[in-house]
Amino acid sequence: MLTVYGVTRSRASRIIWLCHELDLPFKQVPVIQAYRLEDADAPGAPLNTRSESFLKLSPAGAIPVIQDGDLVLSESLACTLHLARRHGQPLGPADLVEDALMLQWSFYAATMIEPDALVILFNHRNGQAQPGAAQATVAHAAERLVRPLRVIEDHLARHGHMVGGRFTVADLNLAEVLRYAQGHGELMEPFPAVQAWLSDCQDRPAFRKMWQERLAEPE
Repeated sequence: MLTVYGVTRSRASRIIWLCHELDLPFKQVPVIQAYRLEDADAPGAPLNTRSESFLKLSPAGAIPVIQDGDLVLSESLACTLHLARRHGQPLGPADLVEDALMLQWSFYAATMIEPDALVILFNHRNGQAQPGAAQATVAHAAERLVRPLRVIEDHLARHGHMVGGRFTVADLNLAEVLRYAQGHGELMEPFPAVQAWLSDCQDRPAFRKMWQERLAEPE
């Protein structure tokens, strides 16, 4: 059985959402981020990203990690792409062209969107910018996101989905990255196709199931 290492309040959410989409059984080992603990090295501390047993799986000390048979794989987008490819359509690629496009859009999400989207997430709690320097930090991050969001807006307005005219792992990966910035209403407002697509992605039963599991975890 597939094993997913990581709490759902992490990038493991991407893998768990995909597993629910695929009806793929998995075991979840709730490894928590060390920075969330007062003393990650204390005796009796919960399993975390600095725990010796976890570092044997992930020398980088980062979640998520999956174990799929003999394969141990880190990096959340690599994990989702692997599982989608292994389990096939409709979420995985139908051919090499679709495979390449799924890689393209996943890398685009990771390189062009995620860094600034995370800045917004951490400095724009509950849709409101934090006081002081955080306001300028959020404004600059939002400004940098306008160009990649225009690219995605144009693509979705013409195609409806990222690859193949259907919901795939490319949509899932991009939606999970864009989720970090979606609370910034002023940023998202000029992009109606992105907003509608993101709403459709998050209305999927598999996403809702993952999200309920995420909310059930301690903050």
